[in-house]
This record gives sequence, structure tokens and C-alpha cells, in this order.
Amino acid sequence: MTLVLTSQSFKDGDYLGSDHILSEAFGFGCAGGNQSPQLSWSGAPEGTKSFALTCFDPDAPTGSGFWHWVAVNIPADVAELALGAGSGNMPEGTLQTRTDFGAPGYGGPCPPEGDHPHRYLFTLHAVGLDALPVEADTSAAVVGFMLHFNTIEKTALMGLCKR
Repeated sequence: MTLVLTSQSFKDGDYLGSDHILSEAFGFGCAGGNQSPQLSWSGAPEGTKSFALTCFDPDAPTGSGFWHWVAVNIPADVAELALGAGSGNMPEGTLQTRTDFGAPGYGGPCPPEGDHPHRYLFTLHAVGLDALPVEADTSAAVVGFMLHFNTIEKTALMGLCKR
């Protein structure tokens, strides 16, 4: 069985709706709802003890991309994150870690005005550990390092955004 990630909020390769775009409160010039999309999955491989979900923009003009959402230790019996879960309504046991906004939780897309469409990769990792040894203030890069060595299988959906 293959790990599959789907969303009722957007289809792979589609533009993300304004509900998922960064809000004015962040000061980057966008005025969206900053609501994380609904995500669900199936086909967890044998040995999956937890899941991790990340959202990454490889097109951000930083030289190293931009981490918009990092959630780890999602229990293995969970197969969905509800619309808006990234605002603190995560399954029990889940840990959201620091993003490139400097705090845990979902931060929506807001690419520079006039730039090309940016890709937002929502990646689900089937993890072979019950819990990654990280904390809420652990950087996304360190979480990525831990995931590299503990992911059994991963899959992704890509959303786009342009202003």
C-alpha cells in the first residue's frame, strides 16, 4: 500500500484559496485567513509509529526556502487534520514546532508581490518513532534532519500562490 495525502481544501498543483493565505497580522502585506487546509491520508506503511506534516516554500527569496508549518508526533491512529488545525486544534500528542515565522503553528503563504508563483509543499512523513526528540522551539531545519533519518515513507501535495 502507498502513502497518499489528499485535501478537501485544494487539489495537487492548484492555487491555494485566500482562507489559507497569511493574514495581515503578520505584516508581510497579505490579507488572507491564515487557516491551515484540511488534509487526510491513507496507506501508512508497516512500522509507522507517528506522522509528521510540514509545509515548505522552496521558492522563497531566502537562499534556503521558508518553513510555514511543522507538526510532529501526530499519533499513528490519526488520518486527518481538520481545516484550521494549525491554529492549535491539533490531535492530542501532536507537537507543532518553530517555523520561519519564529513560532509554532501554521503561517500561510505570502510570496513577494510580482514574483513568480511559489510552490507550497505539504509533506506527510510516516515516522518510525512514537515521538521525535524535539521541542516546540526546535528549528525546522533540525526537525528536518530528524525526519530524514526516521521517515519510513513520505508523500506530498503542492499548492501554489502568487500575488
